[in-house]
Amino acid sequence: MNFVKKHGHWILSLFVAFVFIQSLFFKFTGSPETVYIFQGKLDPWAASLGFKGVFAPGGIFSAKVVGSAELVASILVLAGAFLASQQLVQVAGAALGLGVISGAIFFHLFTPLGIAVVNTDGSSDGGELFMLACGVWVSCALLLWIRRDVWLSLIKKIFPR
Repeated sequence: MNFVKKHGHWILSLFVAFVFIQSLFFKFTGSPETVYIFQGKLDPWAASLGFKGVFAPGGIFSAKVVGSAELVASILVLAGAFLASQQLVQVAGAALGLGVISGAIFFHLFTPLGIAVVNTDGSSDGGELFMLACGVWVSCALLLWIRRDVWLSLIKKIFPR
C-alpha cells in the first residue's frame, strides 16, 4: 500500500499523458475522424444553437485548440511527476486535464456526438473515446485528490481567514 501512496501518481500521470498525447496526431493532422467529430457533428450542433464555427478550424474549440490544451496538460502532469519539489505543476496539469476532459464528456453525453461515435461510413468506435475520456477524468480527479495538500494550502494562502 505504501508503494501505491508513494508512486500511484506515476500510473495516473502516464495514463493521462498517454491518452492525450496519442490523440494529438489526429487533432493536429486533420484526420477524417477528427474532422467528422469536430466539423461533422459538434459544429453543426453548435450552429443550431447560434454558435456557428466554434468547433471549425480557427474556432475557439477547434481540434487544434483542444489538442494544444491536452498537450499542455500532459506536459504539466508529467513534469510535476518528475519534479517532486514542484507538485503544483502536476496540480495545474491535472486541473487543466480535468477541465478539458469534462468538456469532452459533456459533448459525448449531451450532443449528437453520442457515447459511441458512429462515422459516416457506419463504423463505430464502440464507445472507446468516451471510455478513455472517463478514465482520464477519474485519473485527473485522483491526481488532484492525491495532491490535495498542495492546492488546499494554496487556497488558504489566497483566501486566509
